[in-house]
Amino acid sequence: MTQQMTPAPDREAIRAYAKSQGFDAVRFATADTRAEARAHFETFLAEGMHGDMGWLHANADRRADPKVLWPEAKSVIMVGLNYGPAADPRASLTDGTAATVSVYARNRDYHDTLKKRLRKVATWLAGWADVKIFVDTAPVLEKPLAQQAGLGWQGKHTNLVSRDFGSWLFLGEVFTTLDIGPDAAESDHCGACRACLDICPTQAFTAPYKLDARRCISYLTIEHKGPIPAEFRTAMGNRIYGCDDCLAVCPWNKFAQVTAEADFLPRAQLSAPKLKTFIGLDDAAFRAMFAGSPVKRIGRARFIRNVLMAAGNSGDDSFLPDVMRLLSDESALVRGAAVWALRRLASDGAVQEQRGAFLPHESDADVRAEW
Repeated sequence: MTQQMTPAPDREAIRAYAKSQGFDAVRFATADTRAEARAHFETFLAEGMHGDMGWLHANADRRADPKVLWPEAKSVIMVGLNYGPAADPRASLTDGTAATVSVYARNRDYHDTLKKRLRKVATWLAGWADVKIFVDTAPVLEKPLAQQAGLGWQGKHTNLVSRDFGSWLFLGEVFTTLDIGPDAAESDHCGACRACLDICPTQAFTAPYKLDARRCISYLTIEHKGPIPAEFRTAMGNRIYGCDDCLAVCPWNKFAQVTAEADFLPRAQLSAPKLKTFIGLDDAAFRAMFAGSPVKRIGRARFIRNVLMAAGNSGDDSFLPDVMRLLSDESALVRGAAVWALRRLASDGAVQEQRGAFLPHESDADVRAEW
């Protein structure tokens, strides 16, 4: 690579340039992960708490140690982009006819927004050093790196907490061969607080700083591919994509700021959505509604599965026509969820009538078990 003749920019120049590209926080760490963070991650995998997220295990060595991922890397530029909501995202949980979508998924996919800006930073730096950018999907333990860089600390809910932005920061990284020099790490400021642990609807935290993803509603509604385990269905309430309870309850959110980023302001149909907006979506309508959204990646079947869980929890029998229509859906995942919702909303006689009509023709074992 041809190097520029001018000296490489110093840390404050890099910070200023990254902020000029729209990042709200910019900090620096050395390209390594502390032994404690690596050990915590290895235990998480060994205990199977990652569930269906096989990609975590597949790249475990690279994820645990940036030097395995890229031996030449010396520094990491950690950036944060604020997506703070204007109101408490838990407000819709008490309305059984509403749908609750995680704050981060109410508009454009944050991966696209961060990558576009990270590429500009990387292109600028490429005249002086080699660079690689990462946003969440790559094998990087980004939250421990963010804490090492002083961007915040991993709270008892295992997510990053910032003194300036509370729980609402998207993270991205630029790895580089430049030796920039690290910022001071952030210390833990959770103290004796247990708010995030105690609010979890499914008791997904087995201990402070220890999450069993298999019990987490965010995991169940997004990553989990099969039927929702029966023990968690009622606790899901009307959460159809993700869950913000542990984030929203954090006392450090008193310092949070409402995002000014247009990409993260909620779309009109996701600002106060009703379940009936979604329960009738076929595949084409689902793809059109969620174009450019992170919701699209789970596919229509998983999404309607989640909507049917919420419909079943609503106690509103006006959902029954849609539920009964979905008993014959082409997706077994949807059919099984529709059976559960039917049992929750219809009379025993109506359930038995539908059972007699559908069970003899059902070939999927999971759906037969629901009947």
